[in-house]
Amino acid sequence: MNYGFVFPGGQARDAGTTAHIAEESGWDGFFVWEPVWGIDAWVSLASAAVQTERIRLGTMITPISRCRPWKLASETVTVDRLSNGRLILSVAMGAVGTGFEEFGEETDLKRRADLVDEGLAILTGLWQGQPFRFDGRHYHVREIEHLPPPPPIQQPRIPIWVVGLWPRPKSMARVARYDGLIPAIKNPDGSHAEITPEAIREMKAYLEARRPGKRALDIVVEGGHTMPDEVDGAIERARAIEAAGATWWLESMWEATETMFSPETQARIRARVALGPPRAS
Repeated sequence: MNYGFVFPGGQARDAGTTAHIAEESGWDGFFVWEPVWGIDAWVSLASAAVQTERIRLGTMITPISRCRPWKLASETVTVDRLSNGRLILSVAMGAVGTGFEEFGEETDLKRRADLVDEGLAILTGLWQGQPFRFDGRHYHVREIEHLPPPPPIQQPRIPIWVVGLWPRPKSMARVARYDGLIPAIKNPDGSHAEITPEAIREMKAYLEARRPGKRALDIVVEGGHTMPDEVDGAIERARAIEAAGATWWLESMWEATETMFSPETQARIRARVALGPPRAS
């Protein structure tokens, strides 16, 4: 099992400092969220890349339905090369309540799903180099010879983790085409249900049956915020989901987001990260 920390927010310099502490404290990954309007995720990851050497770096998540795929391709290649091949890209349609309407972004569910699929096709095509063409419903790309960048260090591609809404076939089919599952289950009232070991086993079996001959699939579970007096319980939960097939446990402190720019909050985030992951010794 790998253990990652999701940075709840702050200045790019804070992200770099915290990523360095995470690496020193035994974490395997450091992730940032990508806002519609806010501190830029890719600048934050660049700050993290130059202050670390081993830890994996990534987004949690990139709302690719509102991204220009060629701009995202540029950002991902840049950070992958800057980090010497340590980038992971996590994608989803994004939550419309985070500023989509205010900035005129697409909010229709079906159109956003199409934008995700076309965006991923363009992203992975550009990573492979020129010549590349794409003609879709929303995007059209022609070959370009004007100063294309070198390819990502990671081959055959930068790993792509995709949010999959279980048990919706179209959502899970998208996951099956890529490298990782971030599972989501919704209750009838629209709230998110707990990701249980039983659900992980069921999703893993479903995807493996649809990915013959492909490399191993990461299964990424967000474990919440582990308080010091909850470590034993978190270790047991991590063991249970690992036995079910999960490969990553992500720790988060989303309650710190509203005050993320205060020095006190940043000190509290760094203190949690310095304790290390809830890993059994």
